[in-house]
Amino acid sequence: MKLNELRDNAGARLKFKRVGRGIGSGKGKTSGRGVKGQKARTGVSLNGFEGGQLPIYRRLPKRGFVNLFRKAYAPLNLKALNAALESGRLPADQPIDEAVLEAAGLVRTGAKIAGVRLLAHGEISRAVTITVSGASAAAKAAIEAAGGTITVLVPAKEAAPAA
Repeated sequence: MKLNELRDNAGARLKFKRVGRGIGSGKGKTSGRGVKGQKARTGVSLNGFEGGQLPIYRRLPKRGFVNLFRKAYAPLNLKALNAALESGRLPADQPIDEAVLEAAGLVRTGAKIAGVRLLAHGEISRAVTITVSGASAAAKAAIEAAGGTITVLVPAKEAAPAA
């Protein structure tokens, strides 16, 4: 195969429909835009505009509460952790922290992610020393049952006493 023999797959590129080229083309006169008016012109963006009537997104009430200070954690299941240990992507004999997990491609952290939370989906067969922001009680028990140790950086919130 040579560079000059490279072609797109059949149907990969649709031919551009020329509009406004006479009534025989099927898209003549108004070019498929209907008749005159603001929306027949170019550069019109009227999403949500209802001709001066109060738009539906303003007529309907807002519901619920959005916490602006919520912390989001990247989930990591025991199954994925065990698979990475078995394949050699993670060192089983060295301490594992969130930076090591991100470097191995197991979690994605960013500006909106506060840390990593270990969850108990799956099983773990090796003893590991791991440090994460949060972990479920079942995940902690599974790590310790395998002979490993887990350090949780963010303490769990205490339940408020019922009044």
